[in-house]
Amino acid sequence: MRRVLTLVAASSVLAACAMETPYARPKSPTPATLPTGGVYPVQPADAAPPIRYADVFTDARLRTLVDQALANNRDLRAAADNILAARAQYRVQRASRFPEVDLSSRYNHGGGDGASPATRGDAYSASLGVTGFELDLFGRVASLTEAARQRYFATEYAARATRLILVADVAEAWLTYAADNSLLRIAQQTVDNAQRGVQLTDARLRGGVAPRTDLRQAQTILAAAQADIARQRTAVAKDINALQLLVGAPIDPALLPTSIEEAAPTLTQVAAGVGSDVLLRRPDIAQAEHQLRALNAQVGAARAALFPRITLTGAAGYASSALSSLFQSGAFSYSAGSGVSYPIFQAGAGRAGLAYAKAQRDAALASYEKAIQSAFRETADALARQGTIDDERAADQLQLDAAADSYRLADARYRVGNQSFLASLDAQRTYYSAQKTFVAVQLQGAINRVDLYRALGGDTAEAVAPE
Repeated sequence: MRRVLTLVAASSVLAACAMETPYARPKSPTPATLPTGGVYPVQPADAAPPIRYADVFTDARLRTLVDQALANNRDLRAAADNILAARAQYRVQRASRFPEVDLSSRYNHGGGDGASPATRGDAYSASLGVTGFELDLFGRVASLTEAARQRYFATEYAARATRLILVADVAEAWLTYAADNSLLRIAQQTVDNAQRGVQLTDARLRGGVAPRTDLRQAQTILAAAQADIARQRTAVAKDINALQLLVGAPIDPALLPTSIEEAAPTLTQVAAGVGSDVLLRRPDIAQAEHQLRALNAQVGAARAALFPRITLTGAAGYASSALSSLFQSGAFSYSAGSGVSYPIFQAGAGRAGLAYAKAQRDAALASYEKAIQSAFRETADALARQGTIDDERAADQLQLDAAADSYRLADARYRVGNQSFLASLDAQRTYYSAQKTFVAVQLQGAINRVDLYRALGGDTAEAVAPE
């Protein structure tokens, strides 16, 4: 028995002749640096510093909503459960690298007129044995274990990608609510102004000063603004519903912003740095790389399956016709053996399995490279928008100021009869449109900062390899 156990123990630590190709990180299919010059803003030459959402989102209300979402969101809970499942699968596969020792005991009683002398009476047995333990000489089991480990890591990074998307989605929903609230306020102000215009025009019509067409035109812009109020009230309600779904709980109204003018300045700008290698810390890219590593290990397992498998069996125990003498020296027996199996004819199944594993690995390589290219584009797009948004905002601010002044002048001239109502109506429409445009550009500027935070991988301070 000592020899059997010694052989089993030695085989469990035997260095396998690995059939797995050593993994080397593929060369990045994107330029070594992020775009610079032209529309792209100047970035610091140093590597991008670690990013935390608490540093990007400075408003305490938004941070509170993000914290609630991280605690309650069901997608994030499902991702955490997927991590537990992947870790359990890895532990199951890892256990196959060690011998399985089973303890068994048996009691038989034979009797009756038809029983043979050999089967009559009581029989007791107890044994400890190892059955079918594979000597992993060619690394098949080790490769399967490595594949399970890499899938576990990939699942961990998938959960981090889900977390990143959740944080960014909460911020965007919060900003969208702020913008829709601003548009609702602007529509209400326009309705108030339009109602005063309708009242004035109606009075001028009754006095014979203004034609009926002026009244109808004033009523047209009033009705359009009233319809906008209905649409914006619906949009605000939907924004709250979206936030509640993301947060996973009812929203405290005190955590909601009153306007985009209040919310937009609370998001700070993120520094991207110059080198594109910053993208490798994105969780979706890390997930794709671990999937690639898992399939690379799977190729090693498929290649090792073409070689012989050597298994060991061993058992030692006691057998006796009386329970009182079961563990005496004369009742002891043991057995040991080994087996070798080699696939001689499988109709090409082994080679096909290897070809299938290689094809899967090559597809994972393409997916990994595509993930890097997509990340590069997302970051470049966010940087391009960052480089031009301030100019657009400044131009829209000038347009808004000019439209507001033009509307005030046109309305005053109409009231004293020095200008047609059509000119006043056009000025009011232009002012209303300029207000909505300025809200939109403020929302775009704030969301651009969220986009850059997401494109650079989010909370990179926590982007460390899982244990």
